[in-house]
Amino acid sequence: MKTIVTESDFRDAFHRMDRGEQFSYTGLGVLFAYLQEYESDTGEEIELDVIALCCDYAEDTWEGIAEAYAIDISDCEDEDDIEDTVREYLSFRTHLAGEVPGGCVYFQF
Repeated sequence: MKTIVTESDFRDAFHRMDRGEQFSYTGLGVLFAYLQEYESDTGEEIELDVIALCCDYAEDTWEGIAEAYAIDISDCEDEDDIEDTVREYLSFRTHLAGEVPGGCVYFQF
């Protein structure tokens, strides 16, 4: 038996599991849209497993990601350069689920 999950249901599930702070409101929307697109593209249904999603995906600032993964941003002249450097790094190692103001939601590695 399956249940159709709306974006509101998706957000509520994180709060019920005490994971409401894991992602911002916008970040949860980005992740929901990403997972819907994945299902549509692959034809594979995804089970809503909040804990697994929290283990697999993260939301952070561009600078936070650079620090966490020791990405050298010392030559970056401005915020746009930092974003581009981090995007490029992630594009070779994982994938972005989408962007949020000041950062992104990405698949952790």
